[in-house]
Amino acid sequence: MSSENFKIQLRKGLLEFCILQVLSKEKLYTSEIIVKLNESQIIVVEGTVYPLLSRLKNKGFVDSEWIESKQGPPRKYYHLTKNGKNYLTELTSSYVEVNSSIQNLINNK
Repeated sequence: MSSENFKIQLRKGLLEFCILQVLSKEKLYTSEIIVKLNESQIIVVEGTVYPLLSRLKNKGFVDSEWIESKQGPPRKYYHLTKNGKNYLTELTSSYVEVNSSIQNLINNK
């Protein structure tokens, strides 16, 4: 596996966590979620994000609502549910633990 492929697979595995992290800060519609992820160097397209949002909604971690837009049709905004906030707390704890373990391996060459 090339290092580029490794990065791609790592990002795919963390994408759900990253979307929840972005939504923990504010209510956003899909294009805004993509912009926030891309600004963090997590490059994604709509075709990747929509199915993930749908799965997260089906699991009860996010909910959505239509809000009128000043520039065009209404937009579907996503936000975390209480279960989503709890799930994100668990994921964050797991991420910190795994990241710490990996850092220990890197630092103890």
